[in-house]
Amino acid sequence: MKTAQVCEDKIVIKEIEDIKLNNRKGAIVRVLGCGLCGSDIVKFKHKIVHNGAVLGHEIVAEIIEIDSDTDFKAGDKIVTSHHIPCGECNYCRHGNVSMCLHFKNTNIKPGGFSEKVFVSEEHLKNVAYRVPENISNEEISFYEPLGCCIRAIKRCCLQKNDKVLVIGLGSIGLLMGEALRALGYTVFGCDFIQERITLANEMGIQAFNSKNLEEFCTIIKEKTQDYGVDTVFLTAGADKAIETALKTVRQGGKILVFSSTPNNSGFPNNEVYYKELTVLGSYSPSPADLKDSFELLTSRRVKVKNLTTVYPIEKIQQAFDDTISNKIFKAYIEISKNSTD
Repeated sequence: MKTAQVCEDKIVIKEIEDIKLNNRKGAIVRVLGCGLCGSDIVKFKHKIVHNGAVLGHEIVAEIIEIDSDTDFKAGDKIVTSHHIPCGECNYCRHGNVSMCLHFKNTNIKPGGFSEKVFVSEEHLKNVAYRVPENISNEEISFYEPLGCCIRAIKRCCLQKNDKVLVIGLGSIGLLMGEALRALGYTVFGCDFIQERITLANEMGIQAFNSKNLEEFCTIIKEKTQDYGVDTVFLTAGADKAIETALKTVRQGGKILVFSSTPNNSGFPNNEVYYKELTVLGSYSPSPADLKDSFELLTSRRVKVKNLTTVYPIEKIQQAFDDTISNKIFKAYIEISKNSTD
């Protein structure tokens, strides 16, 4: 079967032996397509994974072989996430499911950029859903990344009339803004790239260019009765974004960190202390967050139709390159066709 593997500084297509169910509970699925996640980019750029690794986890797939106590069957088109918490450890009891060791150790195998993967019985029971006919493969591939956004929003415990700012309007920033807007909050956004700002405004996010930080802060003050926003969602992987967050959040407000930065910069202690700021992180979703994500996507309350560029698996290296150079918002790698197509 065909896989896209990390090989030094390239993503290379290689044929490997077909995977089989081999008396395991779960399913073998044909991967129809897989979204390219920012974490895939980070792992590739910084050589965090070994040669031969198959990246990708935002899969849409068709079941071709199954042995399961669920009601899934061969021929079903499904979407699934890749990690499952145990629900019982100290991390899970405190709501920190993405820190759970079981969560970290579960995955789809060999990885989403593969013609076929094994999806365990545990995945089928907890994080897999049938894909309805009213939504495209590219749209439903946002199931897991939107789940990440839902978790981040829940962690902030927002109030009904809160005003929020999303810093960084790449695909995940736009997705965060869409989720916040769908849940009824007043959403502002900022970026340096005009194409992103324009699209955000078309999606109903009040977006601005923040290159001139002083001017942008004046706009935010005017929009918030001179307070600043209640919560900042930091979705830009840039050190400059931290300064923007500190200058736009109100005293007593929150900053949700949803991205890494190149220099691993921190927040100044005294600003956090004197302004009574809450700085918190959010990483991966729980099954409950994923359920909410599925419902928001399939009900069309969150719309993602214009965010993806489709690449065949043979051009996956170009998808990585175009994402890294900001030529596109989000890549979706088409791997095979549904048997009904």
